Amino acid sequence: MFRKESRNLLRKKRHLRIRSRISGTADQPRLNVFRSSRQIYAQVIDDHSGTTVVSASSLDPELTGKLEGLNKKEKAKQVGELLAKRALEKGVVTVIFDRGGYRFHGRVKALADAAREAGLKF
Repeated sequence: MFRKESRNLLRKKRHLRIRSRISGTADQPRLNVFRSSRQIYAQVIDDHSGTTVVSASSLDPELTGKLEGLNKKEKAKQVGELLAKRALEKGVVTVIFDRGGYRFHGRVKALADAAREAGLKF
């Protein structure tokens, strides 16, 4: 008999497979995306030093007023723009995109496209 695995467990396996191949450096940190059912979170991470350079999420105090009445995809765009703005202020221009095991579609794609438009390169 086959054991039915949950969707999130399969995503975590994909994420581990992806993470075995990509790693962020000080010159080119990793842009990680995490998506919950209601929120979206993004971090720019330097894996060599083990530090988070910048982060943004849909729960950020800077975005609380702007996100009222928007759908999830539009919230992800706002988070991507904020993350790119913060990264550029810290001097980060190029990143390696880590989709976190999610399909590059919907909210993840909206966040990535907004970050690109705001000036990040990946």
